[in-house]
Amino acid sequence: MTTATPSDVGRLQGANLALATWVSAINFWAWNMIGPLSTTYAADMSLSSTEASMLVATPVLVGSVGRIAVGAMTDRYGGRAMFIAISLLSIVPVVAVGFAAEAGSFPLLLVCGFFLGIAGTIFAVGIPFANNWYEPARRGFATGVFGAGMVGTALSAFFTPRFVNWFGLVPTHLMVAGALAVTAVVCILVMRNAPYFTPNTDPVLPKLAVAAKLRVTWEMSFLYAVVFGGFVAFSTYLPTYIKTIYDFSTVDAGTRTAGFAVAAVLARPVGGALSDRVPPKYVVLTSFAGTAVMAVIATFKPPADLWSAVTFIMLAIFLGIGTGGVFAWVARRAPTHAVGSVTGIVAAAGGLGGYFPPLVMGATYNAEDNNYTVGLLLLAATAVVCLLYTAFRLRAHEQPNPEAGESRNRADRGSEIRKETP
Repeated sequence: MTTATPSDVGRLQGANLALATWVSAINFWAWNMIGPLSTTYAADMSLSSTEASMLVATPVLVGSVGRIAVGAMTDRYGGRAMFIAISLLSIVPVVAVGFAAEAGSFPLLLVCGFFLGIAGTIFAVGIPFANNWYEPARRGFATGVFGAGMVGTALSAFFTPRFVNWFGLVPTHLMVAGALAVTAVVCILVMRNAPYFTPNTDPVLPKLAVAAKLRVTWEMSFLYAVVFGGFVAFSTYLPTYIKTIYDFSTVDAGTRTAGFAVAAVLARPVGGALSDRVPPKYVVLTSFAGTAVMAVIATFKPPADLWSAVTFIMLAIFLGIGTGGVFAWVARRAPTHAVGSVTGIVAAAGGLGGYFPPLVMGATYNAEDNNYTVGLLLLAATAVVCLLYTAFRLRAHEQPNPEAGESRNRADRGSEIRKETP
C-alpha cells in the first residue's frame, strides 16, 4: 500500500483527485459499452423491447450490487489498490462483450454484460478515497469532482458508435480495454493514498452489518436511488428512447445522450460545492422538484430538436446536482471508520435505482401511441415522494455525531498540516 506523507498533502491533493476522476471516467465508459449500441443489437438480433432492456440493465445490476463489497474492501485496502484492481478486472469483460456482440449471440452477450458490471463498482472506491484527502468543509467539492467521472457515460455514448463505424466492433472494445490497462499502470506509478488513511482490518461482513444499522445509510440510499438511478437509467436507455420516439440514427441518438450525460456530470460538482455552502437538504429538495417537473414535461414528447434537448438537459442538471448533494450529505454524516461501507451501500442503491427504470420503460412502452408516458410519470411520482420525505423527515442541520468526531479531528489536523506546508 502506497500512502503519501502529511507534508505531501498540499502538493498531491489535487493531483490524486484528478487521477481518481479519470479512472472513474474510463471505467464508466467501459461499464456503458452496451447501452450506446443497444438499438443496433436489438435490430441485428431481433430482440424484443424487454430483451433489449435486459441487455442494457444487466451491467447496471452487477455494478450496483458489487459496490457493497468494493466499498468495504476500500476501507481495508485503500483507494489506490482498489482503483488498480477494478481497472484490471474490467479488461476481460470489455473484450468479451465485443466478441459476443460480433458473434450475434444474445445469451452470450447477456452473460458477458453481467461481468461488465465490475467496471461500475469503481464509484464505491472514489468517495472514501476523496474523503480521506479533503477536510469536511471541502468534501462536497471533492466528491462532486470525483463524481464528474460519470462523464465516462457521455464519452461512451458519443464515441463508441463512431468508433464502431470507423474501426469495427471488436477493435473498439480492444481500444477501451487498452485504456483500462494504461490507466491501471498510471495508478501504480503515480497514485497515492491520503496520509490520513488508516486501514480498517475488521472482517467485511461485520463492517457491512454495522453500516447497515446506521440510519444515515438507508436515508441516503433512498434518495440516491432516485437521483443517481435516474441518471444511470437515462444514460443507458436514452439511446433507445430517442431512436424510438424521434427516429434518430444510432450515432445521432448517442450524440444526444452524450449531451444529457455531460450536463449531469457538470451539474454534479455544482451540487457538491453548493452543499458546502448551504445545507445539502436544500440542494436535494431542488433536485427532486426539478426532476418531477421535467419528467412530466417529457410525457408531452417535446418536438425535436430544441425543446426535447432543453427538456432532457434540464432533467440531467436536476439529477446531477442531486447526486452531488446527496453524497455531500453522506460525507458530513457517515462515521470515518465506516465511510467506505456506507458509501458502498448507498452507491449500490443508486445503481439499483438505475437497474429497474429501463425494464419499466421497456415493459410500459405504448407501441400504438409510441410513448413512454407511464414510465415517465412513475419517475415524477417517485421524485415527489422523495421530495416530501426529505422536506418533512430529514434535518437541514445534523445533530452532533460522536462517531464522526474522529473524522472531524483528523481532518482538522490535516488542515493544520496543510497550512504549515510551504
